[in-house]
Amino acid sequence: MLRGRVKHLLHCAAFLSFIFLFLVFAGAVNLDDKEKEIIDPWEAYGIHGTIILYILRLLTLLTIPQVLCNFFGLIIFNAFPGKVKLKGSPLLAPFICIRVVTRGDFPKLVRDNVTRNMNLCLGVGMENFMIEVVTDKAINLPKHRRVREVVVPSEYKTKTGALFKSRALQYCLEDDINILAGTDWIVHLDEETLLTENSVCGILNFVMDGQHQFGQGLITYANENIVNWLTTLADSFRVADDMGKLRFQFYIFHKPLFSWKGSYVVTQVNAEKKVSFDNGLDGSVAEDCYFAMKAYMQRFTFNFVEGEMWEKSPFTMWDFIQQRKRWIQGILLVVHSKEIPIVHKIFLAISCYSWVTLPLSTSNVLLNALCPIPCPHYLDLLCGFIGAVNIYMYIFGVIKSFPIHRFGPLKFFLFICGALATIPLNVVIENIAVVWGVLGKKHKFYIVNKEIKIPVTV
Repeated sequence: MLRGRVKHLLHCAAFLSFIFLFLVFAGAVNLDDKEKEIIDPWEAYGIHGTIILYILRLLTLLTIPQVLCNFFGLIIFNAFPGKVKLKGSPLLAPFICIRVVTRGDFPKLVRDNVTRNMNLCLGVGMENFMIEVVTDKAINLPKHRRVREVVVPSEYKTKTGALFKSRALQYCLEDDINILAGTDWIVHLDEETLLTENSVCGILNFVMDGQHQFGQGLITYANENIVNWLTTLADSFRVADDMGKLRFQFYIFHKPLFSWKGSYVVTQVNAEKKVSFDNGLDGSVAEDCYFAMKAYMQRFTFNFVEGEMWEKSPFTMWDFIQQRKRWIQGILLVVHSKEIPIVHKIFLAISCYSWVTLPLSTSNVLLNALCPIPCPHYLDLLCGFIGAVNIYMYIFGVIKSFPIHRFGPLKFFLFICGALATIPLNVVIENIAVVWGVLGKKHKFYIVNKEIKIPVTV
């Protein structure tokens, strides 16, 4: 624990130093007392040009709520908590159902991960648990007293016409299908998600505590064999986002102000049934986001679950773009849904529109050099702070994903450089996904490839 605190203090010092140096480099902090040349924008660019330039500059401020949550989440809470310690005996924990939802396209992957996750749970000492695989196509899992395969009938329809993953999740909650008691717990995983000892201990602590009905923890992507280095390094931002924004909103407010992810979700059965996944077409593309907003609306509480789980980033750039496109489309449907009051989705809406306007706000990088405009000093500081935090999150994500003791100093340094080098590419990809997502058909659910093809040698 002491070693983790030292690492956290070093990280905080590096984070604050990086922000200060970035502000100096960006010109928001002036150390030499030289007066900047003041340009009259009205004369240089005209009325319409000046108004457009200031609007584009102000769009950057839409990211302030989530940037502040990321900043405080990474500073306030220990970023290197170490091994999760059990706070009670696993034998006394309530019953836990580890539920994997799949379309059934990758049966070998599902079978392998079920075996691996079960062995890990048994190794930690869990007794009151089962693994349930919910699939559209039969996988024919080996018979085992702790494994249940639920095949969703093709003719099954929910009351509101929910589709995709929502439909499968709702099928499990039907009275004639559900075998869980209201006080039991469900751990929702994607088909490629792998448990770790830390995550199992974190889940056991969370359910034995029982103060909150919903929880979520950290997912990392650079474990074991890395299929695509570009997408994995780009996903280092998501790792930092979990450690920053996700922890802050759950530890401080116990509310999904900015929503949550669809995997590594821990729910109490009674609460999940009250919220339900039967949320029509608008709640079927980003079912996790819609569910979180409904739970928030019904005043259920959330907390962060200690310990990390493992997933893999998309294997191709095409899947990476399609994944982001689906997210932006699904979140837009949630933000525009009349079923959720604005008071419960205001922060989600601000975050979503900071994403939607990304093509406009990123144009500031070029426009600041070509068409500089005078701004209040505090605005320059805010824009510089936003840029510094977002860039540092890539660095921190690498630190969490590629620990120096695992790869050595040289590779560790190269990974950080690689993550920083992917930022321009990631910005371009995000912009493509945003434009495509806004203009394209919204009610679609693209499935990314999850299974590594092993070449056959004759």
